[in-house]
Amino acid sequence: MATTASSSSTMAMLNDRKRKLPNTSLGTLPASEREEIPLPTMKNPGENTGNTTAAQKLDSESHVDVAYVAVDGGDSTHSPSAPSAVVSVDVLASELPPISAKERAVQKRKGMMHFLAICWMVFVMGWCDGTTGPMLPRLQAHYHIGFTIVSLIFVMSACGFFLGAMTNVYLTDKFGFGKVLVLGALCQTVAFIIISPAGPFPIMCCAFVLSGFGLSLQHAHANGFVAALNSPTKMGFMHGSYGFGALVAPLVSTQFAKSDAHWSYHYIVSIALYLSVVTSSSLVFRGRRQEVILEESGERGTDNEAANTNKYKQILGLKEVHIIATFALIYVGLEVTMGGWSVTYILEERHGSSNSGYIASGFFGGLMLGRVSLMWLNKLLGNRLALFLYALTAIGLEITVWLVPSLIENAIAVSFVGLVLGPMYPILMLHSTTILPRWLLTGCMGYIASVGQAGSAMLPFLTGLLASKFGIASLQPFIVSMISTLIVIWAVIPRARYVPA
Repeated sequence: MATTASSSSTMAMLNDRKRKLPNTSLGTLPASEREEIPLPTMKNPGENTGNTTAAQKLDSESHVDVAYVAVDGGDSTHSPSAPSAVVSVDVLASELPPISAKERAVQKRKGMMHFLAICWMVFVMGWCDGTTGPMLPRLQAHYHIGFTIVSLIFVMSACGFFLGAMTNVYLTDKFGFGKVLVLGALCQTVAFIIISPAGPFPIMCCAFVLSGFGLSLQHAHANGFVAALNSPTKMGFMHGSYGFGALVAPLVSTQFAKSDAHWSYHYIVSIALYLSVVTSSSLVFRGRRQEVILEESGERGTDNEAANTNKYKQILGLKEVHIIATFALIYVGLEVTMGGWSVTYILEERHGSSNSGYIASGFFGGLMLGRVSLMWLNKLLGNRLALFLYALTAIGLEITVWLVPSLIENAIAVSFVGLVLGPMYPILMLHSTTILPRWLLTGCMGYIASVGQAGSAMLPFLTGLLASKFGIASLQPFIVSMISTLIVIWAVIPRARYVPA
């Protein structure tokens, strides 16, 4: 009863003051006539209560759900029986105008445009990685070089990837999501312009540094953006579009690789594709930051990409990030190694024809199909158990490629290896969102994806070194050992846990 009487007295005094005000807005009152309602500062029980003003904002980081109102410095206590004495944040939020069906439809349409632009960019990245396999024998023949020297293109790409991984957070902080995407696509465009005339091999290697840098930025932001949507389906389709690009590229590059004089014209097609990526990214994202783009489509925008040096130190200080990045490095390296060196393996060990380049298409086709068609199995078994199953199946299939001297069997087995390897990377990216801090998620995803892309250069280079010493037959035991390493790392990665927002 005492609390109710106090509440009634408080509201009566507020109404009395309101009646004394002239009929005008506070913004037009002289400073001497403006009146502030003192509010007590909320402190821990037992502490004295001080006064603040009604202009004080609620600190969102303190998770305060109610504001206490008192007049003339009087004490105020929270009581469920005195609802008139508190102002609930939920009540204030409920007074905001709801989003109409038309506005929601506009948001969905913009969100779909953003997602399709990302998928198109990832498709072209898959095209870029899928090109390498059929082109390796042609590069060796054109420049008269062996396995070790031709593998330098992977080393140069690794340099670009590492450079992208180290500068990604800084560039994103300074220029924003949209501009960095365009920068990555422009780097790719310039790289292919340098490669297309089939100039000296050292110049081509320099171009691959630029290509690796651009790919690193694109992979980082594509994964970070789709991870922020918190949609396993979209993550699967985005990585499926990468597999589709890597599937189509060998079908085209194999035709160019058959020509002694015009093989490098294939990169002119790549130039056109990346110019389309520059155009689509510029028109859809318009150089804006990620949180602005997400809010435009009705998603929760965060300030994740306003990363500074301190946040970068936080990212590098998380041991989970380095474990996941190591998994990504080996996995992405396996993808590119199998898509690239499998063609050479079939040509030399199974005496395949010039059409052996289509085996790379079979591998990447399986990769795409696995990422889209096995999502139901991931949900049924759980991501953790599913990945163990996929890895063991891939090892069994690779052993058949290693031991069975049949071109047809090897081609089919390689395609099925792609099928079971496909879902692993989306599973890894989704699992990352369950163990990494939300406020660091975009930066973490960028770092993981960039380091992972470095693997697409390191492992193929190691394969080239092994092939130059032991022959290309060393490819299969190397792949089996790397997949086994993935099983060990996956067992070490922490299980899903509660992550504070």
